Amino acid sequence: MINILLNAYAVCPNWGSEPGLGWNWVINLAKYCNVFVITEGEWRDEIEKAVNMLPQSKNIRFYYNPVPHEVRKMCWNQGDWRFYKHYRQWQEKALLIAKDIIANNRIDIIHQLNMIGFREPGSLWKIGNIPFVWGPVGGYGWTTLRYLNDQPIGVKLKAVIKNIINIIQGKIYPLPINAMKRASYVMAANSNVYEYIKANFRDDVILLNETGCYKKEVPLTERINDKEFNMLWVGKFDYRKQLNLAIQTVSQLTGTYPFVKLHIVGDKDNATYTRLSALCHNLKLEQNVIWHGKIPNKEVHRLMQESDVFLFTSIDEGTPHVILESIQNNLPVVCFDTCGQGDVVNDSVGIKIPLSNSSQSPLDFAKGISYLINNRKELQQMRLNCAQRQIEMSWDLKIQKVISIYNQIISNELEVSD
Repeated sequence: MINILLNAYAVCPNWGSEPGLGWNWVINLAKYCNVFVITEGEWRDEIEKAVNMLPQSKNIRFYYNPVPHEVRKMCWNQGDWRFYKHYRQWQEKALLIAKDIIANNRIDIIHQLNMIGFREPGSLWKIGNIPFVWGPVGGYGWTTLRYLNDQPIGVKLKAVIKNIINIIQGKIYPLPINAMKRASYVMAANSNVYEYIKANFRDDVILLNETGCYKKEVPLTERINDKEFNMLWVGKFDYRKQLNLAIQTVSQLTGTYPFVKLHIVGDKDNATYTRLSALCHNLKLEQNVIWHGKIPNKEVHRLMQESDVFLFTSIDEGTPHVILESIQNNLPVVCFDTCGQGDVVNDSVGIKIPLSNSSQSPLDFAKGISYLINNRKELQQMRLNCAQRQIEMSWDLKIQKVISIYNQIISNELEVSD
């Protein structure tokens, strides 16, 4: 078995986002190789409890590099730039831990996994005598400002500053540039990032999004009720997710289809909820929009199984795990043709809307949804097609691709040594 040293700041079982993808990479890689994992210690208890229940547990070794509680708060408060200073320090300490691991174990490949943002490729690429893999990498790109017309001035300013920083750092920041040069392989998290890396750094970049599906047996009853249509929206109430577009889409639909309902899941304890609930009142949508608040993931899956369409209006993402959860629950998706959702959703399981602007997009979303309301058998076929898409996007298939990359690297190294 080959030995992989995996640098993964965020790892936790039973989570989505970065911690969930970290956990799924670890446990699925461990089916094929020995995995030595450097991670932060926030979820140590959960990790060790869950690892002991795995048949591949003997192939996994965790090394914890904890940070203070206040640093963890900065990490999960997205947009808190103070975190990067502490994260850089964490990576330098991870380098020392990695050198100690290498001194006591044979390591065939070093893999920098997460956080997946391009700004921080870690420090393990500085170890020069072992092949280095980086990715999936995300974060290259910028927010489309045409969708911020109705946002508060502070949000607009933040988005502009973030775009400027992304453009400058993407071109000249030495850490990712050096890691790009050092890596045997670089994986891009979505097509946008893939095209950026290919145009600016290296032609051999690989497109491989950062998350995957598990095959899930979900009851699949036929839905042909033309007097009911339930849409589900799930996400954080911030400008990237564009919940306002979903509400405006409902407004476009209710004149013709008064039975349409939009179910919204997300934390309501913020100013965005206040502003958007007022928008619902002004548009007379109180009977069509149902606010569920922040609910357990199990309840989200139940809503997915009871809904007709998953409406995903985000304009700035990596590969959102909630899209894959939707497909796992046989729920067709209507979304923008951008970021990771544009790669995951195809014509067999949903409808993709081109990016345009905040005035045109509600019309485009409404047109796509109207088509599905009037073509229930085609919508039902999309639900049936989700089973095949689960296989195509499965963790097992993804990890097998990564193992083939590892084996190719090792084979190339042997040829060089000969």
